[in-house]
Amino acid sequence: MNSRINKQVDIQELGLIEYQAAWDMQERLFSTIVNQKLQNRAVAVEEQQLTPNYLLFCEHPHVYTLGTSGHENNLLVDEERLTTELGATFFKIRRGGDITYHGPGQLVGYPILDLDNFFTDIHRYMRLLEESIILTLADYGISAGRIDGLTGVWLDHEGGPNPRKICAMGVKASRWVTMHGFALNVNTDLSYFGHIVPCGISDKAVTSMSLELGRNIPLQEVSGRVQHHMAHLFDMIVTERKETEVKLLPVV
Repeated sequence: MNSRINKQVDIQELGLIEYQAAWDMQERLFSTIVNQKLQNRAVAVEEQQLTPNYLLFCEHPHVYTLGTSGHENNLLVDEERLTTELGATFFKIRRGGDITYHGPGQLVGYPILDLDNFFTDIHRYMRLLEESIILTLADYGISAGRIDGLTGVWLDHEGGPNPRKICAMGVKASRWVTMHGFALNVNTDLSYFGHIVPCGISDKAVTSMSLELGRNIPLQEVSGRVQHHMAHLFDMIVTERKETEVKLLPVV
């Protein structure tokens, strides 16, 4: 565990960005934090450097991603049709969860945090991510919550007749450093979910904030609310900058 704690989180608003580019950025920032932690282990406490934390917000062009616990047959179209007809791409990635969709109008958040700076509890981490979305939806008058045994945020979650997912989550953590994150359907074209079994769950629907409210909501506005709630729940000190510039440390 780090002897020195850094609760500052650099927030990046990346806009519309290709999935591969965002993945590469995550990997770079993730490696920077892990390498710093490894270097800290080799020196005295007073010589250790604070580990940074990052929170990326973006939206992606149409893309389907499959987690390590997922099944490829939950993608219901072949990759040729996926590319030529749907204009989408497909990635197998190292995160928890099954298959999901990202696309324009969806707010995607990628926390790359050193949990040694906050708390070392993955279950608590996931629940607080969910809570930040639940509180954000409440700001818009949408009642949301959890369903036992199913990750993410749901509507009609308390035994209602039409439970539907509004936010998917899938994370990876190593040496208490996180990556990947959540995807909140704000103004998402939900027809793209018809080409997959979302998160491997075939008997429940998906929804969006715009569908529930009957109007489009500015993505930047929603991002601001999520940031507000995450900062409070995680006790973060947030900063924001246009571009991420980090000193990449050599691999140890």
